[in-house]
Parts: sequence; C-alpha cells; structure tokens
Amino acid sequence: MQHDPNDGSPERTMAGTAGLSRRQLLGAAGALSLIGGPARAQHAMHDHAGAAHSADMSPTMGMVPEAAVPAMDQPLVEPEVRRSVNGVLSTTLRCAYAYRQIGGVRLYVRSYEGGSPGPTLRMKPGETLRIKLINDLPPNRDGLPADISHPHQFNNTNFHFHGAHASPSGIADNVMRSMAPGHSYNIEIALPADHTSGTYWYHPHHHGSADIQMSSGMVGALIVEGDFAGVPEITTARERLLVLTQVVHDANGMIENFETLFPETATRFLAINGQRRPVIEMRPGEVQRWRILNAAYQDDMLLDLEKHDLHAIAYDGIQLGAVQKLKQLLIAPGQRADILVKAGGPGTYALNAAPYDQGHPSPVGPLARIVVSGAPMEMKLPGALPAAPLASIKDTEITNRRKVVLSATAPEADAAGHWQEFGFFIDGKKFDPGRIDQRVKLGAVEEWTIVNTHEHDDHVFHIHTNPFQVVSVNGKALAVPEWRDSVIVERKGGQVVFRSRFLDFTGVYMLHCHMMNHEEMGMMQTVEVYKA
Repeated sequence: MQHDPNDGSPERTMAGTAGLSRRQLLGAAGALSLIGGPARAQHAMHDHAGAAHSADMSPTMGMVPEAAVPAMDQPLVEPEVRRSVNGVLSTTLRCAYAYRQIGGVRLYVRSYEGGSPGPTLRMKPGETLRIKLINDLPPNRDGLPADISHPHQFNNTNFHFHGAHASPSGIADNVMRSMAPGHSYNIEIALPADHTSGTYWYHPHHHGSADIQMSSGMVGALIVEGDFAGVPEITTARERLLVLTQVVHDANGMIENFETLFPETATRFLAINGQRRPVIEMRPGEVQRWRILNAAYQDDMLLDLEKHDLHAIAYDGIQLGAVQKLKQLLIAPGQRADILVKAGGPGTYALNAAPYDQGHPSPVGPLARIVVSGAPMEMKLPGALPAAPLASIKDTEITNRRKVVLSATAPEADAAGHWQEFGFFIDGKKFDPGRIDQRVKLGAVEEWTIVNTHEHDDHVFHIHTNPFQVVSVNGKALAVPEWRDSVIVERKGGQVVFRSRFLDFTGVYMLHCHMMNHEEMGMMQTVEVYKA
C-alpha cells in the first residue's frame, strides 16, 4: 500500500527516529504521550526543544480543516419533499450517524437520511404510506436493564406516525415493534378516506431509545394534503414548514448518555429546520402559511413574533372553524399549529421563544429573523373558515368516564438530583409493555379527566390513534371545545377534561407524556381497544 507522506503511519514514525540519540528518543516518547490531549498540549509538544518536531506524526494531528459554515442568519432551508404517486407514498428511511453543522457547532448524531429534520412526506387521505426503514446504527453495547424505564439500547428504533388515525397493529403504526441495528423493516400505514387533512409528523417511539434519537434530530414532518381547498386566502399563501427543535450535545458534539438530556438546563440553543436563527423573507402585505411543528424532545415554547399577530387556522392537524388571532403561541412538544402571518412594513422582525414557566423555565432565545422587503403585495387574511371537520361530541354520546393521574417523585434537593433518583408514573405505576392499563370497547365515546399531581412540572398528555376534544381546563369550560392529540396538563393539580370517539381500529397503543424525558422514565401506559 502506498502511504501518504503526511500521515502518521508506523513506517514513517520509525524512519523518523533512526538517527536519534537515546536522550532524543526519550524526549520524543514523552512528546508522543501528550498526543490525544487538548490542543494546547499538542502545540506545547511541537515547541519542546526541537525533539518533538522529529516525532510529529502529522502537521494536522488528525484534524481535517473544514470550510467555515455561517452559524446563523442564513435563508431558511426546508427539508426535501417526498410525495405520494397513484395513491401510495413509497420511500426508504435510513437511520444512521451523520455529521452536521448547526449554530457553529459540529455534531455527530443519529439521523434520518443524514440530516435533521428528515424528509417531509406528503400524501392524501385514503392513501397508503410504505416505508422501508433501514437501521444502519451500530450494535447496542448494553443489555436490558432491570428497570425497563431506565434509558437503554439507544440504537433500537421503530416508527410512529404522530396524530394518524390508523391501525396500531401489525406493520402499521405499531410502536411495540423493535427494529434492531443491522436490519431493514417494512412499514405500511393506510389512512382512511375521511382522515383529517393537516400537519402531522413522524419520529421514533422505541421505549428506552426514543428520547435520545429525537433529541438527536430524528424527526420529520408528514403533511396530509387537502385542507382549506375552498379558501383562496390560504391556498394562494406561500407555505413554509418550521420544525422547532432543542439542540443538545455533550463536549464531543454527541448524545451518548442520558445525562446529556435530563438536566432542565440541557438545551444549548433552539433551531428551526436544523438551522440556528434562519432568515424568513416576506414582502410587505404578504400572507404566508406557517406549518409549525414542535419536535423538541422535552420543552414547551412560547412563540412571539415582534410587532405581528399570529392567526391560527389549525391545531394538531385538525382545521379550526374560525381564525384565532393570537399575540403569542404556546406550543408543547408534539403539538402542531398552522398559522397565517401577514407581513407589516419593511424591516427586520424577531421570532423568539419568550420566557414561560412550565414548572422550570422553558428555553428562550431567537428562533428566526423575518426580513420584510421588496414590492408590496395586497393579500388578505380569510374572513371565515369552513366548518371544522370533526363533529363536536355531545353529552348524550358519552358511554363511559375515567380518570388518569400523572405523578412523579424527586429527591429532596431537586436541582441537584441525578436522573436515577426521579420517577415518573401514571396511576401510580411505571410503564410495563406486558400490562394493559386501559381497555376500551371499539365504538365507545368516552370522557377522560387527566390530573397532574406533580408539584414540579407541567406534563404533555398525548394518546395515539384517536384525536380528542378538550372541553375544560382546570375546571373552566372552553367556550369553543378544541380538537387535539396532545395537551398541556398543568402541575399542582391541574386538570384537563376531554372527550374522544374510539373508532375504526382495535389493537394496543400508547398514551404518555410527550416531554420525552418523562415518557422514557416511565410516564406511559398501554391502551387496548377491543371488539365486543
């Protein structure tokens, strides 16, 4: 084999020592012992009495110079789009480690297709999603822990179509599947013809590893097309996808231990579409539709757009029956919000995550800069929206009521505690995949009360397969009940009451807190829907 004259191969190292005295050889050996230490130690070695110069294996010491990548303020880049053809969206998703630059930091983390977020998938109601998922992550180096709710085996994965009304069984939206490294798996999810159109997403859901993988950026948007087809003020607006994430990493730019995620102050900065503070361009008077997905692994975000209102038209993939004008938007992990933004006069405006108390401070800071310039556009916001697609659930429909209690335990000095000192529970129990916690008859229409007795944290309740209609929060009835698949339940006795129709699909699926640290550590239950 031909050797690069600049590399650190053994042949060159020995040749370089042929004419040295014993004293010089000892000096060179001492210098070599410093290799692998901090960069300042390497520089010191190179300057040591000239002897180290003879033993210098490589001018770069294995460091490859890279072209500078701007840390922020670059135009917003949206993920690759993959669309259905003839009623089928057929694609592959490869899970593997990848290098990526973000916010001036070089990371080496798990990814879909080498990037974050993964490709945006677009399909229509009544169509089928077929994925060949290739798990090219390395083998796991640990076994199963005695406590299944201790994070483990970070390279197992699976696939969840978040918010889909689809089968939770077989090779469909089945989060009980385990997809091991070194293998490929088929996924096939068929949407009903009457499925709601809107903004959905996908992510791993393997208990033990989902948190690590999602915090690495293994997330992606999934758009079910066709909403607001008869509203020209929406269909003519430019559509932008904004996938919000929290950027976390260790000193090596990796996420290999749960300690990297669990401290409440773990977030380094926030990102949109894998970019730190990107630029979104608009023209004066222009209306854009922003599909906002909070794909963060843990925290709520309170969005504030400087000198602009936010006009909500859909939540969690379900159309609203009327536009909601907001000064700020609170969006929890797992939630989506479709927003219309009408640009003001020329200038630069900040989109920020504002301070919010979720029991501990939510991450704050810049998300994007909105640059308004160019020729004005005379675009209007819609005066009215079509009726919401799902009928409101009446009192007379209710067939059963039940209560679910979220709770947690913590060490006396909460902030100083190690993650293993905390416990997260539903109805007093940690998750057990072999236990059925809730059994619901197919066709039932139920009213659930979700209570959070945890003194320290809010929680984000999410249930698979069927959306629910929130009717009251903390004892106060909503003037207009709201369809969701994820909802914040406030700490210290906060309560959310919702109603849901358990339609079309039998099988076992999950309910859990979508603050993924909490889910991973036990705050999850199984739901079995059965046919009588």
